Amino acid sequence: MSAQIVTRFAPSPTGYLHIGGARTALFNWLYARGNGGKFLLRIEDTDRVRYTPEATAAILQGLDWLGLDHDGEVVSQHEQAARHAEVAYQLLENGAAFKCFATQEEIEAAREAARAEGRSTLYRSPWRDADPADHPENTPFVIRIKAPEGGETVIRDAVQGDVTIDNAQLDDMILLRSDGSPVYMLAVVVDDHDMGVTHVIRGDDHLNNAARQMMIYHGIGWDVPVWAHIPLIHGDDGKKLSKRHGALGADEYQKMGYPAAGMRNYLTRLGWSHGDDEFFTDEQAKEWFDIDGIRRAPAQFDLKKLENICGQHIAVADDAALRHEIEAYLAAANKPALTPAQSDGLERAMYCLKERAKTFPELLEKAEFVLASRPIAPDEKAAKHLDTVSRGILGELTPQLQDVSWTRETLEDVLNGFAADRDTKFGKLAGPLRAALAGRAVTPSVFDMMLVLGPDETRARLNDAASG
Repeated sequence: MSAQIVTRFAPSPTGYLHIGGARTALFNWLYARGNGGKFLLRIEDTDRVRYTPEATAAILQGLDWLGLDHDGEVVSQHEQAARHAEVAYQLLENGAAFKCFATQEEIEAAREAARAEGRSTLYRSPWRDADPADHPENTPFVIRIKAPEGGETVIRDAVQGDVTIDNAQLDDMILLRSDGSPVYMLAVVVDDHDMGVTHVIRGDDHLNNAARQMMIYHGIGWDVPVWAHIPLIHGDDGKKLSKRHGALGADEYQKMGYPAAGMRNYLTRLGWSHGDDEFFTDEQAKEWFDIDGIRRAPAQFDLKKLENICGQHIAVADDAALRHEIEAYLAAANKPALTPAQSDGLERAMYCLKERAKTFPELLEKAEFVLASRPIAPDEKAAKHLDTVSRGILGELTPQLQDVSWTRETLEDVLNGFAADRDTKFGKLAGPLRAALAGRAVTPSVFDMMLVLGPDETRARLNDAASG
């Protein structure tokens, strides 16, 4: 394909970035990025009653969290209204549209008559072929498209295949209202054309819109883009994703502590596949993603699969990048920020925290030993390991750690030797050591904690526990 691929994401700013919208944006981003194309962003803000700048900001923030960068400036559909009206008048001039002077009462009467006779209530205006000389003066009018009479419209869709619409189902759609404002259908077509969009990848709830929008493309003589209508996301019960299935906003998943890379991987796999590959990087996704791999059937959102994928991404992530993303998560979730010392300690400990953590809260729970400061207050389970005998043993152990080299091998030798001298196994020491070092019964390995904390902090915590 010689022409550069241009995709777009065009949300309505009436709320958060829906998880379904996030996947649509992701598919457009992957297709553009993987083919050396452009990914554009347009805010469809023509509905000024429902529009809020806060919703626009929330959508932009959601895209930013997901790492879906766009090319060029964000386009406001509302600001293009004069251009939309200009195209309506061009359609009027070339005979593809007409002025309609019918009142609401006349339109409703025509529909009532059609209902009574069992005919379609789609409105076909009597002004369609009227002589302009017969047009009334100083009378409000709308501009309507001339819908094709008879025959069929075929939507050639890259996901759904050829979809045939009987033209009897297409009405003389309004393009420009009587107050001169453009309708959504016109605005979308004009914006997509002016932005150079080559591929319209969007939810299949827009499939019928394609036939109506094609009337405008054909009427003005513009090339129709490649349509790719992707199936919606359903919950685990097979019904359209809604609040009862859990979180719907991309921002909510950030606040719950899911890593963006895991979210991208999971959403890419939701309704698209590359063989049996479940886990993949962004680079692989860009290289592999194609429209042919999108399935026609609705995809089911599965929280367990999301967590599994996210756990794999946390495990392989760069430590410094992970630390920064966790700090962003804490800010988004309105949780206390890490101090510089805690942040450094977290990164130092990352190697023993990343395995088996599926979310950032799980990872931070494991990191408690390095985030806590003395004196360590043991929780209820850990406190059971700090009886008088255990405290005495910790008191005896601390001097043994005074002048040893702080390596895993040495620490293992010292602790195993200490246990053997008392005719026990190291496992018996582990509970009191975890309680002393972390205040928890479930922690990373004792040796990892000692290495991360360092000799001075380790000995100080053991002394605190021993002295009770």
